[in-house]
Amino acid sequence: MNIGIDFGTSYSAAATYVDGELTLVHFGDAKQFRTAVFFPEVVPDPSDFRLTPELDAQVEAHVRDARAQQRQFATEARQQGRSYTERSDADLHRDALRTVRRQWMERRAAESPTATVESFQHALFGDDAVQAYLEYGDGNLIESPKSMLGYRLDPQVRKVIVHIATHILEHIRLAASRQLGGPVRTAVIGRPVHFRSSMGDRGSEQAVEIIREAAAVAGFDAVTFLEEPAAAAMHYHKRLATRQTALIVDIGGGTTDVAFAELGGDELPRIVRTWGLAKGGTDLDVNLSMHSFMPQLGNNLTRVPVHHYVEAASVHNLPKQREFRRQDYRFVDEPWQSRLRALQQPGATTRLNQTAERSKIALSSDAETAADLGFLEPGLGVSVARSDLDAAVEPFVERMQRLLAEVRAEWPGVPGSVFLTGGTSRSPVVKAAVRESFPDIPLVEGDPSLGVVSGLAVAAVEGSTEPASA
Repeated sequence: MNIGIDFGTSYSAAATYVDGELTLVHFGDAKQFRTAVFFPEVVPDPSDFRLTPELDAQVEAHVRDARAQQRQFATEARQQGRSYTERSDADLHRDALRTVRRQWMERRAAESPTATVESFQHALFGDDAVQAYLEYGDGNLIESPKSMLGYRLDPQVRKVIVHIATHILEHIRLAASRQLGGPVRTAVIGRPVHFRSSMGDRGSEQAVEIIREAAAVAGFDAVTFLEEPAAAAMHYHKRLATRQTALIVDIGGGTTDVAFAELGGDELPRIVRTWGLAKGGTDLDVNLSMHSFMPQLGNNLTRVPVHHYVEAASVHNLPKQREFRRQDYRFVDEPWQSRLRALQQPGATTRLNQTAERSKIALSSDAETAADLGFLEPGLGVSVARSDLDAAVEPFVERMQRLLAEVRAEWPGVPGSVFLTGGTSRSPVVKAAVRESFPDIPLVEGDPSLGVVSGLAVAAVEGSTEPASA
């Protein structure tokens, strides 16, 4: 059976058609999963954890200690004329439970000192991977591996990246095989027009090579590739009863891709031209973190170079993360020193990125949101307003609008509609920027999460990975 796979920067999904109906592959209860994988260095099973009376007592002890520490910090804040927001009992209990579970896992791990990544065959994926990393406090969490495929890699790093992509694609293949009731051995995999890369076109070629190699190891007998905006065009094509020209704008986690196409009616879809920008939603998260959170760690207030903060915010870039963790902040003034060193602890940059992502999502509908940075310092937090998000995403929006202006200057004719899809298209700021770029053309909004994978499913069952082009 042939399936379509959207191997995304932020989220991944798969789908096919069964008896003429679009069928999305489920991962647990979800139709997609965060593109993250966790390989513990040892193999304790988190599902074995049970809150015994002894462990429950440890949780309560941690909660009592946290309450006492809060009272101390609150008293000091009042004496210094500072405000201090206490965390709720539910938050304190959640963190205490996480600490006790992590300590339990560490004790279990000590009983199996020979277990290694190579011997671990049951990696965790998606939000489970992130949660396990945060609770376990060790191991290897790889987020957004797609962002690394187009960069110059030494042989050992390339081997690791292939290994990671293999686990993700095998996870998808096995989930699809279980749900569809038969072995899945072939797939159409989406790819951006241009991968994020340090090597230009050669980077995109390398990325495709890595995915193809990983797919073979993951159990696929054959895979083909389809540009993501072309896939979204095939999905939109199914919705159009009559023929028209359309502009497809797919704004994903890692890239922004555009296609000019002739779609609808009884003829095959025809992709006339594509454009690409290696920027997307992960860049918005980094920008928001830099704008609203990094000043709390001394950005532009200390002599710490700005690129250190960029490295800390770039959780999708392993070399940058390693470089940040190697820095020595012992001679930075307080409170920045303690906060930076706390950010170097395992899981802290991931927590910061999650906080930025949650804030971005909340500000899509709310005028203001509170961001809790208590994992860096008890009581630390910031209020983030819609105006902060607007300022943070402005560099991306400007770059995207330059791409769309280039598209408008070069398109073969005026399209009948603009079809907008991709996870980052949820952002009101981004959506407004697309409307502003094409004010005189009807904007049709597709499913932000599933528009591309739905088109890949069409390509999978109709046997087309290269829609007719000019």
